[in-house]
Amino acid sequence: MKNFPPVVKNLLIINCLVFVAQQILPASALHFPLQGWISLHYVGTPYFRLWQLFTYMFAHAGIDHLFFNMFALWMFGRILENVWGSKRFLFYYMVCGVGAGLTQELLQLAGVIPPVPVVGASGAVYGLLLAFGMMFPNMPLFIIPIPVPIKAKWMVIGYTVIELLEGIFSYGNVAHFAHLGGMVFGLMLILYWRRHNKDTNGWTYR
Repeated sequence: MKNFPPVVKNLLIINCLVFVAQQILPASALHFPLQGWISLHYVGTPYFRLWQLFTYMFAHAGIDHLFFNMFALWMFGRILENVWGSKRFLFYYMVCGVGAGLTQELLQLAGVIPPVPVVGASGAVYGLLLAFGMMFPNMPLFIIPIPVPIKAKWMVIGYTVIELLEGIFSYGNVAHFAHLGGMVFGLMLILYWRRHNKDTNGWTYR
């Protein structure tokens, strides 16, 4: 179905299945601690594995974490995949997700943020927000609880500023800099495609 392209559909299914598996095989399970295997651990700990840069983005900390990420993936991802095509969309999504994880690792290594395990598709999703804002900057969007529509470009700028401020002043248990890292890697990839005049399947900046 055109409005529900295959990569977005399969990403939604995989994320939901992994979440169910997380509930069945919690971190305390002695025989197969799934959470410990797929979470992104700090590279300076013995728990880090290279594959975690990929697997962490398919795990989530709770049902609300899963819901909001999957809602954003459905809302923005299906439009981007229909414009870009499935292969390009999947490549972009994975680059943003891995880039977010690398950003988290580098900032932990530099001592900017505390070394804690990370899960979630948020870094990749923030990359999708950036791409959507660049492609459709003037598209009006309704963001709860704002009662009036705002243009996509202002939404992207607003989320970027909020994440930056939250990351600096109240890190908490949210990987704000990983979110920003997903956006930065997405931006670099988009600029690379534009500079090298890659086939973009008709995508435009409006």
